[in-house]
Amino acid sequence: MPMKNTHDRYGWLSVALHWSMALAVFGMFALGVWMRDLSYYDPWYRQGPFIHKSIGILLLGLLLFRLFWRAINPRPQDAPGMKAWERITAHLTHYALYALLLVLMLAGYLISTADGRAIDVFGWFSVPATLHGLENQEDIAGEIHEFLAWILIILAGVHAAAALKHHFYNRDNTLLKMLGLSRQPRRD
Repeated sequence: MPMKNTHDRYGWLSVALHWSMALAVFGMFALGVWMRDLSYYDPWYRQGPFIHKSIGILLLGLLLFRLFWRAINPRPQDAPGMKAWERITAHLTHYALYALLLVLMLAGYLISTADGRAIDVFGWFSVPATLHGLENQEDIAGEIHEFLAWILIILAGVHAAAALKHHFYNRDNTLLKMLGLSRQPRRD
């Protein structure tokens, strides 16, 4: 499989970015939901948020790289039988997923830096607090972060359901392209 996308399929780098980020986002969502019930005396009270923040910063870097890679790389063609409304909906969904990820991560950054402390990323480096001390910053950013996380997971579920619909019902190559495979659609 080539590194770059072709007109038939995504290259291995796009495939790796898509699936690793998808797994990380669902894992981060589960971790975030789980962390809400931790008590102060729980051994994971500090470790859970540390992991969540560290992975969040790494995901932000991957997202920015992914957007760059998308901008300089050709996009595979849509399946031949796609209707115009499906094309438009698919493109809008992709843009919405990217926008949600970006705003969600920025809200997480604002939660984590509300007290002026930098975010330590697994001890490898720190991301400084550039905007902090705003009134109710942590609470407002926290509400936005949680709300957008739920919207992101729901939209990602719709996105996955659409890919499965295209694979099993339409029998086109939409899902196969994101697996790095190519196949001509079956004609029944």
